[in-house]
Amino acid sequence: MTTLALRPPLLRPRRAVLGGVCAALAVHLGWPVSRVRVLMLAAILLGGAGALLYLWLWALVPLEPGDGDDPAEVRRTVAVAPGLAVVAAVFTAVVIVAAGTRADNLTTLGLVAATLASGAAVAWSLGFDRHDPTRSAAYGLWVRSLSSAFLLVAGAAVLLARPTALNAVLGVGVVVLGIAVLVAPRVVTLWSDLLGERATRVREEQRAEIAAHLHDSVLQTLALIQNRAGASSEVARIARAQERELRDWLFERDIPVADDLSAELRSIAAAIELDYAARIEVVAAGESVAGIPSLVAASREAMLNAARHAGGEVSVYLETSASAIDVFVRDRGPGVDLDALQSDRLGIRESIIGRMTRAGGTATVRPGAGGVGTEVHLHLEVLP
Repeated sequence: MTTLALRPPLLRPRRAVLGGVCAALAVHLGWPVSRVRVLMLAAILLGGAGALLYLWLWALVPLEPGDGDDPAEVRRTVAVAPGLAVVAAVFTAVVIVAAGTRADNLTTLGLVAATLASGAAVAWSLGFDRHDPTRSAAYGLWVRSLSSAFLLVAGAAVLLARPTALNAVLGVGVVVLGIAVLVAPRVVTLWSDLLGERATRVREEQRAEIAAHLHDSVLQTLALIQNRAGASSEVARIARAQERELRDWLFERDIPVADDLSAELRSIAAAIELDYAARIEVVAAGESVAGIPSLVAASREAMLNAARHAGGEVSVYLETSASAIDVFVRDRGPGVDLDALQSDRLGIRESIIGRMTRAGGTATVRPGAGGVGTEVHLHLEVLP
């Protein structure tokens, strides 16, 4: 009993000469790629059916999976757009010679051929070469510039050959087309940017209206619940968490938070509020700085101690400058006496003071303003 071998799937490669059709057929059929190309060329020369088959397979056969971000990325070894531009140059020369010898039919045919070749070069550059990482933006600009120049020269040759109505229409049309070939991509880019900016502005206006409505209704209601319930109640903690989440969604979702110390402190405060009956307010002043692990850990321990032992209102003030970073954590609890702490209580000694000392900074624990509560001051010098 014989078994049929499974053929590889029909997929066009991402490294191709033109469209990758012959290479895909060769892999699928198990034939040499040179044989497939010869057969395809013979089919093209014998009636042109091969060209239709090639275009049909090019349009329907999918590309093999790739690693790049562009799903249409194909690296081609043949520079098709410059080749079409060369063809346009040849037909432009034909137009100039035919117009000089008053061969009207040849002039018209050469003008049509030059226009089609130039248009094909520009279309290929804009449609296919922009997905090819080996083709730069300057490459496409050169192709469009040469194609435009050939059209302008061909149109001018027709206009100067014989002042007839047909020559005038053809010449002016080709000149306008040549200018459009050079200018149109830039106009399309500007128009696309304008539409994108308009859409962004509309989204921002709608978002501002939503934010204003929610601020006047939902956020004020949540703030009223917190004030009436008290910072230590379960209802106030839930309302505070919902208010923070809604404010972040409305006002901070477009602000990058990666490697930002103030954003890390706010995130820590939000997490602590969910576990303890405390309201932690974080205020930041100064330029944005990246989070330093030791400082972040010490700040978290200070906020955690304030929420666990004091509760209620906890204030966190972050001040940054070019030379130092200071974090102040203040609560309104009963206070703490470091000398009276038991030797096995290492939360403040090691997790805050010891950690900051090892990082080259300082940590000071002292009574708050008026002798009420506790203030933890973390200071860290920033190396230039």
